Amino acid sequence: MRPRHIAVIGSGTMGSGIAQVFAQSGFSVALHDVSQPALDRARAGIDKSLAKFVEKGKLTASDRDAALGRLAVTTTLDDLASADYIVEAIIEDVDAKRSLFARLDQLARPAVILASNTSSISLTLIGAATKRPDRVLGMHFMNPVPLMVLVELIRGQATSSESMAVATDLTNALGKTPVEANDYPGFIANRILMPMINEAFYALMEGVGTAEAIDAVMKLGMNHPMGPLTLADFIGLDVCVAILDVLQDGLGDPKYRACPLLRRYVAAGQLGRKTGRGVYTY
Repeated sequence: MRPRHIAVIGSGTMGSGIAQVFAQSGFSVALHDVSQPALDRARAGIDKSLAKFVEKGKLTASDRDAALGRLAVTTTLDDLASADYIVEAIIEDVDAKRSLFARLDQLARPAVILASNTSSISLTLIGAATKRPDRVLGMHFMNPVPLMVLVELIRGQATSSESMAVATDLTNALGKTPVEANDYPGFIANRILMPMINEAFYALMEGVGTAEAIDAVMKLGMNHPMGPLTLADFIGLDVCVAILDVLQDGLGDPKYRACPLLRRYVAAGQLGRKTGRGVYTY
């Protein structure tokens, strides 16, 4: 049977977006974070996002109210014990994820699938922290979650076909398109995207062109909706470095080495849109 009660752990940009799309699609959602102020910001952001859908005529006011009514927030992890399906969307750190999954393995019912929104970390490694690796998989949403239709589904070494089928069905129920990837560093999306972003930083560092010129070439010449440097700011420069590190460590190839200029931005705390300054100022 399709899960109906969804738990989402982590109320940042990705977690709040995931919670929103599940609530919009008729699921009962519990959004968890250790910080109540973070949950308050997430609820306000979801309310604002849904209001935009209403303004554009893509959602009725009653549907918006119903979606908000299906969304609960909590700072208590034990409140998620009744969930039918759990999606983790915390920081991109392998130790933090393994620790959380080990705790969720004890908390959730044995049949519950534990999904991670990780953009690059091994699902096999995360699943090995549990006693249910057959029910651990990757469910990598794209940012912004309410608008992007792709969900990259990652099968770990022990993930069962039954678990993948449930995740595929859920993705379809959200009106999104599931694409399956195997468990290699960066999967498909970031294995291809991050080297392009990294090369854009090398081109900037070496003075091949200005940031505006590099972005313009990719937008106007390759028909990308935004340039790679703008996209990096949108993703978060620290997240880009973390993914590149996973790619380099996991594949052992120096071509994935993060550009020194990209690391310098991160060291300076210029992480992109979320800090108000990255390659560009916001």
